[in-house]
Amino acid sequence: MADKKNEDYTGKPEHEMRTFNASPSPRRDAAGRGRGPLPLSNITNSPPISILAYCLASISMTVTNKYCVSGADWNLNFFYLAIQSLVCIIAIVICVQVGLITNLAPFDPKKGRTWFPISLLLVGMIYTSTKALQFLSVPVYTIFKNLTIIVIAYGEVLWFGGSVTASALFSFGLMVLSSVVAAWADIQSVLYGSSKGQSAEAAAALSTLNAGYAWMGMNVFCTAAYVLSMRKVIKKMNFKDWDTMFYNNLLTIPVLFICTFAFEDWSDENVHKNFPLETRNSLLVGMIYSGLATIFISYCSAWCIRVTSSTTYSMVGALNKLPIAVSGLIFFSAPVTFGSVSAIIIGFISGIVYAWAKVRQTQANKMTLPTAQPVMSASSQSNRDAASS
Repeated sequence: MADKKNEDYTGKPEHEMRTFNASPSPRRDAAGRGRGPLPLSNITNSPPISILAYCLASISMTVTNKYCVSGADWNLNFFYLAIQSLVCIIAIVICVQVGLITNLAPFDPKKGRTWFPISLLLVGMIYTSTKALQFLSVPVYTIFKNLTIIVIAYGEVLWFGGSVTASALFSFGLMVLSSVVAAWADIQSVLYGSSKGQSAEAAAALSTLNAGYAWMGMNVFCTAAYVLSMRKVIKKMNFKDWDTMFYNNLLTIPVLFICTFAFEDWSDENVHKNFPLETRNSLLVGMIYSGLATIFISYCSAWCIRVTSSTTYSMVGALNKLPIAVSGLIFFSAPVTFGSVSAIIIGFISGIVYAWAKVRQTQANKMTLPTAQPVMSASSQSNRDAASS
């Protein structure tokens, strides 16, 4: 779902998929001579192909989400997210049955009850995300999404005793600047980019933007709350990434279906408005693909880290912001102005600076020597004394 779950906040995945975990074994002819690795192994162990696959999965997910919620009369976001979760769960179950996913634990009701509050936070995150994407262009949405990194970073300082380096602070400043420039360019385009002037149409467009910024602001804090809470609980649960995805999607299905039937209009007239005959089939295909794209992103994330490194994966995530923003200009005719292009470039640079700052911080932590002897338990101290005597 995720990314709908955001890949910006993904740590190193621990999924084990049979295709990826198997080491490439050389083929041999009848005489026992090596004939080189299997062609499939060449693909699954190729860093460039893994990076390309991850980028394409991420871009296609954003573009598909924008397409599905950008209808003029669309107002069934809870239903859309419920279908996403349902498709994702069906795909995971099929992958388990055919042996592609080998380490998914059976559902544990006790763990489900513990994880349920996290799933509620996830519902808030993905719902506000689709609402923001509904009202904002893809480039603006992508740029403002960077602000979540700032909130999460300071949340880690408060909750987990993290730290923020000078380089990270500089990247945060660039993120805020890119967001201000993007909003300014967006508003200028609405007010002065056409012959609308101060007409009722311009006022309506400006109201739409304001709604988008409001939903985006809520999404930033909902995403930070979800990520920080998940980090706090996931260590206690001993979850692998497939377990996290499985519980998240399974537990959100009933919540999303209850919300759609309780809060959304299911009259015949409204259903026909949301699913017009001329685009109904493509919209349903997009919904199904968006659920599968959750699996693709998780799969490609694990693949990219396995054949490259966590550092490369972080840099790819930062660089990927540019093609995602550009895809909005291409597929949805977002206004191309000096301000919008400048905002994209500044946001792109801020992502690179942040990834570079995190890499430097990680390397510095590895090189730091302990300044005090770690505290031992009584039993450990007794064993050590016995061994040294």
